[in-house]
Amino acid sequence: MKRGAGTRYWDAEITLSAAAAALRDPAPLTGPYDGDPLDLTIFVSCYNEADYIIGTIETVLDAAKSAGVSHEILVIDDGSRDESPRLVADYIRAHPDENIVLRVNRANKGLAQNYMDGAFLGRGKYYRLICGDNAEPKESILAVFNAIGQADIIVPYYTSSEGKGVRRILISNTYTAIVNLMTGNRLHYYNGLAVHLRYNVMRWHPNTRGFGFQADILCLLIDLGFSYLEVPVIMIEQRRGRSNALTFRNLLSVGHTLFEIGNRRLSNRLYRRR
Repeated sequence: MKRGAGTRYWDAEITLSAAAAALRDPAPLTGPYDGDPLDLTIFVSCYNEADYIIGTIETVLDAAKSAGVSHEILVIDDGSRDESPRLVADYIRAHPDENIVLRVNRANKGLAQNYMDGAFLGRGKYYRLICGDNAEPKESILAVFNAIGQADIIVPYYTSSEGKGVRRILISNTYTAIVNLMTGNRLHYYNGLAVHLRYNVMRWHPNTRGFGFQADILCLLIDLGFSYLEVPVIMIEQRRGRSNALTFRNLLSVGHTLFEIGNRRLSNRLYRRR
């Protein structure tokens, strides 16, 4: 027992000595994400997406390979009640050479929490959410992937939203106008599934846990001075009819997001060093 404890102590001394030597002869400073082995972690969200999830995975794989980015796909199934997990598991078994991981939640956590979890589970320098409903054509995903590295944040916005109702478009435009008014930004869209440095998502994660989390983290990082590039894309809504985006829970989340953005903006003005 004493020998084992001594070994651990000795290992710790070696580490401390190496750190002290590094301080005496410092290397050039690098970012905390420079050692990540992959270019991109792609989090594919899945909740009752049996009709679309395999198509989503294949579209994402095709776009990532065309863009030439080293990548991994992390599918997080959020307690689906359909065959989504089995379909993904079968696809992974049938394609062992693809870098795809499936995680199945025992209970539903919600998109925002899964987004945070995916950032910690991933290995890529950059991080992007893609919804499992196959709403983004390959050309749109490829346009976003091709822009990676041109700025800290790649912000897609929709020039065409086929299948998206007039009511939803009006609400989205109003939401964007309100956020721009509150922040002084001039973005076209805040819920377009931006590409972030994965470390930034882990370090400065949003406080909201619903539909508005994307705007929250985007505004936070822009306030901190991270650069961004907007990329125009198209979207094709696969589901027709009533949208889950207009539920009471999501509307409450949007209200919470606006409160967080406004509170942070006010705090920055009050406590900024002069």
